[in-house]
Amino acid sequence: MTHPASPFLSHPFDDDKLKEECGVFGVIGVADAANFVALGLHALQHRGQEAGGIVSHHPEKGFNSAHRFGYVRDNFTKASLMETLPGPLAIGHVRYSTAGSKGAVIRDIQPFFGEFSMGGCAIAHNGNLTNAEALRLELIERGAIFQSSSDSECIIHLMARSIQKHHADRIADALRRVEGAFSVIAMTRTKLIGVRDPLGVRPLVLGRIGDNGFVLSSETCGLDIIGAEFVREIEPGEMVVIQDGRVESSRPFGPSKGRFCIFEHVYFSRPDSIISGRSVYETRFQIGVELAKEAPVEADLVCPVPDSGTPAAIGYSHQSGIPFALGITRNQYMGRTFIEPTEQIRNMGVRLKLNVNKSIIKGKRVILVDDSVVRGTTSRKIKEMILDAGAAEVHFRIASPPTAWPCFYGVDTPDRNKLLAARMTEDEMRDWIGVNSLKFISLDGLYRAAGESGGRNNACPQYCDACFSGEYPIAPSDRIAHGFQMKAAE
Repeated sequence: MTHPASPFLSHPFDDDKLKEECGVFGVIGVADAANFVALGLHALQHRGQEAGGIVSHHPEKGFNSAHRFGYVRDNFTKASLMETLPGPLAIGHVRYSTAGSKGAVIRDIQPFFGEFSMGGCAIAHNGNLTNAEALRLELIERGAIFQSSSDSECIIHLMARSIQKHHADRIADALRRVEGAFSVIAMTRTKLIGVRDPLGVRPLVLGRIGDNGFVLSSETCGLDIIGAEFVREIEPGEMVVIQDGRVESSRPFGPSKGRFCIFEHVYFSRPDSIISGRSVYETRFQIGVELAKEAPVEADLVCPVPDSGTPAAIGYSHQSGIPFALGITRNQYMGRTFIEPTEQIRNMGVRLKLNVNKSIIKGKRVILVDDSVVRGTTSRKIKEMILDAGAAEVHFRIASPPTAWPCFYGVDTPDRNKLLAARMTEDEMRDWIGVNSLKFISLDGLYRAAGESGGRNNACPQYCDACFSGEYPIAPSDRIAHGFQMKAAE
């Protein structure tokens, strides 16, 4: 999200979507590693479009870094910039700010770098630390001087205060102090390090490239773009240290059982990525199948709300037998932000990004499949566009349960009082949006689509689904301190 004073104004279509967290990528053991990192970040651009950064290390030229606002393609494809990032080891980060400043501040762009007694270390973090505010106050009182508003900088300061002799041990020390969700990659002069939090809320995978090269990436699509071979997922609570063509694994947090973010299946991950051995596309297709079973309706067409609703819409059409059609077209060249010079253009709203194919829609009973309903304002505008095109009926089918609780683990979610599902029943939401019917997939149905044939194990949930259930696997300490009310135990 951009600051109101910025000339790059958030577009209305994006304001009503849950924002992807961040993406991290690292490479060791190849010539000009930064070039591979730039390609990997390009593949992970969907996870963060606000800014990006790369840090590299060369045995003779030392550490070098570049931090830029905007898309990877607009910055890290320039030879003049990439020549300043030499060496066989590099890490990078694409950012969408979830904690800290929402403004355009260069010092908030990761990776962050620190110079320690045993040498320099850079880190990049995907996720959100739920006790960062308390840690920050403690560290400042002990003399720490922060350079950014990011929660991730706490990790660097905690490392600086560790008495351990090696970088990896200092990282483990620091991460034992933090709460929340984190997939962290770090680099020293000779090592690439990756760590996931004990619940494995955010993703991280390991790949191999060339004879002695290794890759860490938020998603497998980052491996594909550079021709790397997928090795495995980094497990919840695991740390890997990669050096000289070897991967050493340890468990700095002890035994743990994963609670991976289920919304990665629904929206955040790219459909061509693989999660737990399964294609994200396949899961989204199955979400549509479950939706058709749970919420059938007589209609003439099944249309996705581009682009994240498309696999679920195909699944719904397949199961229901109702024809699939691309009744809405997205302007692929608009990007995530738009310079809007006049009030008249701003009032065009969703129409700047989406356009209805009137010849397909006119006179038809239309099922619109979307990934989620957040504030509901975009759903109302899309409904109006469909009706203006001459649709006889409009039915919404949503590929996730009602989003009634904010996420504190690295997703930019509105306050609970701004979430439509927190204030209204399903029928009230249907009437407020103004459609003929509105149905969400059940939480059990979502679990079945994700491969859990028995649905959700309520006694021990297999995923983090706090945004739907209100059951937070990690207490949001900072928010509770500010008066956030947790869901009462049933």
